[in-house]
Amino acid sequence: MASSTHHGPGTHASVIVAHDAQGKVALLSTRFPQHGDGEYLFLPGGRQETGETPEECARRELREEAGVTAETWRPLGSYAMTLDSPARLSLYLAEGLTLGPQELTDTEADFKLTWWPLAAAITAATEGRFLLLGGPLALLLAERAITRRNAA
Repeated sequence: MASSTHHGPGTHASVIVAHDAQGKVALLSTRFPQHGDGEYLFLPGGRQETGETPEECARRELREEAGVTAETWRPLGSYAMTLDSPARLSLYLAEGLTLGPQELTDTEADFKLTWWPLAAAITAATEGRFLLLGGPLALLLAERAITRRNAA
């Protein structure tokens, strides 16, 4: 993906599928009371900070929210968040993972990290367990990229 820089505070975001050697992906969960009862799943990710490229944002968010660094980064695409905004959502597949401690902010303190088989994460997406649209799309694109790589 081209290294475009930030176009304004909080405009662009990145979402990451962290895929380990056992075929599991990092999922976060928390409650979003404004969207009803229960916990929702989501992938590590967040908004770009001033001067960050989409990949720099992805690397930072994965480290902060999941405590994970990755050797290999594969862009999965960049998509408009809405038709009324220039904001872009960049999706990544991260592999060759090294685990460390989460670096959660006060507003992220209740984020729970779990590792799911990729197929189970996709099933959870089809069951409506994700609140935000970027996670399910990233999971499907990551599965396709992994399948194609493994078939080669």
